[in-house]
Amino acid sequence: MSGIDPNTPRPTEIVVHKRSRILELAFDDGMRFQLPFELLRVYSPSAEVRGHGPGQEVLQVGKRDIDVDSLEQVGHYAVQPHFSDGHNTGIFSWDYLHWLGANQLQLWRDYDERLRAAGQSRDPVQGSQSDQPAVAPLTTDQRAVKPAAGLTSVALTRPRS
Repeated sequence: MSGIDPNTPRPTEIVVHKRSRILELAFDDGMRFQLPFELLRVYSPSAEVRGHGPGQEVLQVGKRDIDVDSLEQVGHYAVQPHFSDGHNTGIFSWDYLHWLGANQLQLWRDYDERLRAAGQSRDPVQGSQSDQPAVAPLTTDQRAVKPAAGLTSVALTRPRS
């Protein structure tokens, strides 16, 4: 999934809902998805989560309360969220985000089964380092980007002091 194929659906709207911890996306093929931050974090396309090959995946646990501190556009093909646990290496291409949205029900089932099999939980361990944000959280509930054709900018940043 590269996100640069001419047939890849492209987002026409990206909205970060801080309070409900949802990334809402509308695509030019008419599809609209609401992706929980937790789903994005546990299915991050980074090597930290996926490993460097089949069988090297790392089960992400305790991510129920994860936040997105910032969201940066990467070229014209992806966004890169910075999560409150410090994870910021996943680059989410347009096709991967579309795929996550289209498959999220099955992805949640698979994730729940893997957690159960490992005796783990979606809930954070109290007092763990992962409960502490790596960056100060945003002060607004929602930042919306409604770009013109071609999605020229996506941003979720802290206001400057």
